[in-house]
Amino acid sequence: MIKVVHYINQFYAGIGGEDKADYKPEVREEPVGPGTQLNSLFKGEAEIVATVICGDSYFNENIDEAKNTILEMIKKYDADLFIAGPAFNAGRYGVACGTIAKEVEEKLNIKVLTAMYEENPGVDLYKKSLYILKTKKSAVGMRKALPVMAKLALKMGKGEEIGLPEEEGYIERGIRKNYFSDERGSKRAVNLLVKKLKGEEFVTEFKMPVFDRVEPNKAVEDISKCKIAIVTSGGIVPKGNPDHIESSSASKYGKYDIEGLMDLNSETHETAHGGYDPNYANEDSDRVIPVDVLRKMEKEGKIGSLHRYFYSTVGNGTAVASSKKFGNEIVNQLKEDGVDAVILTSTGTCTRCGATLVKEIERGGLPVVHMCTVVPISLTVGANRIVPTIAIPHPLGNPNLDKEREFELRYKLVEKALKALETEIDEQKVFE
Repeated sequence: MIKVVHYINQFYAGIGGEDKADYKPEVREEPVGPGTQLNSLFKGEAEIVATVICGDSYFNENIDEAKNTILEMIKKYDADLFIAGPAFNAGRYGVACGTIAKEVEEKLNIKVLTAMYEENPGVDLYKKSLYILKTKKSAVGMRKALPVMAKLALKMGKGEEIGLPEEEGYIERGIRKNYFSDERGSKRAVNLLVKKLKGEEFVTEFKMPVFDRVEPNKAVEDISKCKIAIVTSGGIVPKGNPDHIESSSASKYGKYDIEGLMDLNSETHETAHGGYDPNYANEDSDRVIPVDVLRKMEKEGKIGSLHRYFYSTVGNGTAVASSKKFGNEIVNQLKEDGVDAVILTSTGTCTRCGATLVKEIERGGLPVVHMCTVVPISLTVGANRIVPTIAIPHPLGNPNLDKEREFELRYKLVEKALKALETEIDEQKVFE
């Protein structure tokens, strides 16, 4: 019997949604949530002996502690296989699945398998290291995902040879293997060319890698003379969400006037984002976009001015193509308005979108710094200047502090962002 340990988040365990995203690791010696169906699909050849549950925010905000705790939980089961997810397009969940799977494989020498949507940031982070089965974007695809997962899991557990990505359903890992073909190379090449000329479908034998990196722009010379703009993937909007930006998979962004506003509060602004606990941002949206701090810096002469408009979208589940389009349009508008540099903020599930916006703004010619909590995603996507922040639902604040101390905390973070904009770099840099 193949012994399996399964990893799921707080949502699929039935514990709760964003209100329970800080749930600490727990182990149950039974299949839970999707594990129940997965276990039945093994048809007696494998058994889920334990399920590890952890909140998405807890894992991503306490990565080292979470990894160590979960490894200790798994050790005693002497498992043959570790399965994480499926995570679909849930960004924090995908990153957690990939991170803990890689850790289990490396530290415990256990075979691992996970599954997620191809645009989940966990794919870019771990596709070269792990078998990641391709799923639909949402849990609507659970019924199709689990049988494929069970089939590959049994092959791995039995030590059978794993086939090609198109045969097994996993995302290409970029690994090339030598093989003997029945036809010589010249004949295969001519056949491919003929198919291409006829407009028929063909598959190249040698896919060229795609590297989408953007060179960092030059640092600003004197930040005290610069017009600074705020952009966010964290979904901050005027109260009532006038543009009806979707809470997930946004099809639009908004441009909002903050002329004369010294700070944001629960009466003026809120978040439209559906991927994190909204209470902290709804109480004080400066915890996501630091208008109050930048106003003070404007008065102090530390920056030239704060641009009268900020731009916002919801990056939760938003397609990469949409993020690129938004970023390209936003940077052109900012340049027309004489903006010199940009501070872009992200929460958790929107980090991939935020980093993509950063790249497009950088590509458009403006220096930009990404303030975010899930730094590994920002690095993988390709942001150049990165400032780590506090926590997913309140990247630029801490509700446990009094207002004065929380403002000081935010002020120091923004100072780091300004320093990043003034620092010349020739490669990615995290400003701790």
